Amino acid sequence: METPNLKYIKKISEGDLDFEESLLNIITEEFPKEYATFIEKFNNKDYEESANNVHKIKHKISLLGLEKGLALASVFEKDLKNGNTELYQDFINVLHKIHVYLEDY
Repeated sequence: METPNLKYIKKISEGDLDFEESLLNIITEEFPKEYATFIEKFNNKDYEESANNVHKIKHKISLLGLEKGLALASVFEKDLKNGNTELYQDFINVLHKIHVYLEDY
């Protein structure tokens, strides 16, 4: 099972610990807000805006090394634009993994 990690962040930071910390602080600050906004828009059946939120969250998914999660989010984003919500629970599972990971960080 794929879990969030810092491999990609460490790779792009090239050992710059301040950069890593800054990036993680941004993710930790922005992710809960983006997650909540996604849930709100999705629950209101505003799928176009939900797709925009998925697009924003994809960057965090990528930075946290979730390759399968990123692929899922990309498909889900396109599906939402067509009103297809079939991948909702799978996407929520990815978001939950990130939420738990960031809480422990």
